[in-house]
Amino acid sequence: MTLNIDNKGLRSIVSEFDLLFIDIWGVIHNGVELYKDSIDVLDKLEEIKKNYILLTNAPRPNSKVQNFLMKMGLDEKKCQNVFTSGEASLNHLNSKWKNYKFYHIGPPRDFDLFKLFEKNKVNKIENSDFLLCTGLFDEQTENLDFYKKLFESKTNIRMICTNPDLVVDRGEKREYCAGSIARIFENFGGKVDYFGKPYSLVYNQSTNTKNKKILCIGDNLNTDIKGANIQNYSSLFISGGIHKNEISGDVQSLLKKYNVTTNFIQSKLKW
Repeated sequence: MTLNIDNKGLRSIVSEFDLLFIDIWGVIHNGVELYKDSIDVLDKLEEIKKNYILLTNAPRPNSKVQNFLMKMGLDEKKCQNVFTSGEASLNHLNSKWKNYKFYHIGPPRDFDLFKLFEKNKVNKIENSDFLLCTGLFDEQTENLDFYKKLFESKTNIRMICTNPDLVVDRGEKREYCAGSIARIFENFGGKVDYFGKPYSLVYNQSTNTKNKKILCIGDNLNTDIKGANIQNYSSLFISGGIHKNEISGDVQSLLKKYNVTTNFIQSKLKW
């Protein structure tokens, strides 16, 4: 049974939980501006001393997302609660892959993810020991056929995907994410290690979750809500985010389509 809390707000259920995982893009902001109601929620959580983590599938270290949020107007204290899929990826890369040659698939702005082992970056995919996918090339953001051709003869190595999201909405524009590229690679028979929601490592690295009652808040059924289901956490689905154009009044049908369940639903995060 999914409870709609649009009228009662998050305040009506928050006392049931020790820790909240809150998605950033689609819940806290839309890529262009912060949502005022969501920032009010963070203020209220701090007032009642409720622990929360701003957990995001961003393919960059924590510090880069923190800086981005501060430029948008989020205060520094709240930014300290950020944990990214990029940070989880970086921990793995430093421990397992830093001495191997890699081919980077993604924009130059993701440089910080491999700054410490930049010397191992190669310019030709055939010379690589593994693939590091942080997103799409700036000049190939819409043509997925480009990536199909790229992978045709190079699926015998492993890909590290730093953002399992398939798409994201930047304002009113929908954009592909690294997860879409990783899916193409898998369709060719390639093996992918994913870092980020819905996979367990990103939750466990971000904070101590042991013996805590946890609520995951997010707008993506494939990552936020599925991740909650996999970890056996409770979840709050923000329906006005990435899936807003798929909802035609019957939310249960949408949940069934994505093979997930959610405890609560709210059109936007509001106290």
